[in-house]
Amino acid sequence: MGSLSIWHWILVLAVGLLLFGGRGKISDLMGDFAKGIKSFKKGLAEDEKAEEPAKSDGMKTIDHQAVPPPTGAPVASGASADTRKAG
Repeated sequence: MGSLSIWHWILVLAVGLLLFGGRGKISDLMGDFAKGIKSFKKGLAEDEKAEEPAKSDGMKTIDHQAVPPPTGAPVASGASADTRKAG
């Protein structure tokens, strides 16, 4: 049960030849699939090049300002609750 018989190896070789070898329909299909992936990557690269000038119009900065606490909120005085130990 642990080793493969000769029939298993023949089946594996037949599937490998069908997918990757010869002039079968599946090998043509795999070639077309690879061409499609390459053209997709090329299209993405062209889109990134076209978008770069639009992004370089200037950097925007956001000024950070402290937000005052809402009215009626208790103000902590002395040691904070995080530094106190219970018990």
